[in-house]
Amino acid sequence: MTSSHTPPPGHIPPEQSLIEYPSDFPIKVMGPMHDDFAQTIVEVVRLHDPEFHEGRLEKRPSSSGNYLGLTVTVRATSREQLDALYQALTSHPMVKIVL
Repeated sequence: MTSSHTPPPGHIPPEQSLIEYPSDFPIKVMGPMHDDFAQTIVEVVRLHDPEFHEGRLEKRPSSSGNYLGLTVTVRATSREQLDALYQALTSHPMVKIVL
């Protein structure tokens, strides 16, 4: 029998989290050097941080010019928000890696 107070698998109690909420949290995203890549990532981020603005976006092309590295700094309000954002980014077909 399980208790109704049993946390879900992978749950981290707030007192054990290394992140204090709310806080600004940088996420690095890499994808193809494509005209729409940065704007597409901004749209995904805004689904999870509606107040995100492009002033919090840094772009760095790869030395070969084939890839674009982005750093998006979101306003993290909870572990659940960050988990959902990471899931949305890692599952997007244009994204190669998320750190």
